[in-house]
Amino acid sequence: MISDLKDAAEAARLRAYAPYSHFLVGAALRSKSGLVFSGCNVENVSLGLTICAERVCAVKAIEQGEMTFEAIAIIADTEVPIVPCGACRQVLAEFSPHLVITSWTLSGKSQQFSLADLLPLPGQGILVPRGT
Repeated sequence: MISDLKDAAEAARLRAYAPYSHFLVGAALRSKSGLVFSGCNVENVSLGLTICAERVCAVKAIEQGEMTFEAIAIIADTEVPIVPCGACRQVLAEFSPHLVITSWTLSGKSQQFSLADLLPLPGQGILVPRGT
C-alpha cells in the first residue's frame, strides 16, 4: 500500500522547482479517506519563502476537504532518507500528530518514522491557556 505513495512522490519530485539548491524533493500524502495528494518543493530566490513538498501535499489535501492524514512518503537524492523540516512537522501535526512517515533515497534506502517521535508535544506551550 505504501508503494503507491512512493510512486506518486517520485513523480512529484521530477516536477520540483529548485533552481537555487537543485535539491528536488517529492512527497505524497494519503488522507484517512484514502485519497492521495502529491507535492514537490517550490523554491524562491528569497529562500525563506520556499515551500516544502510535504506542506504542498497538506495544503492540497486541506483545500479538498481532507483534514486527517494516515501516511506520507518522501523521496530525495540523499545518502540517507530525509525527514520533514520543523515547519512541515508542525503543519502535519496540526492535522495528524501520529502520522506515519516513510522516506526514501533514489538508491532505494528507506526509513520509517512516526511524526509523534519527530515532534513530541507539538501543541504544548503554544495553545491559549484555559479560562482566557
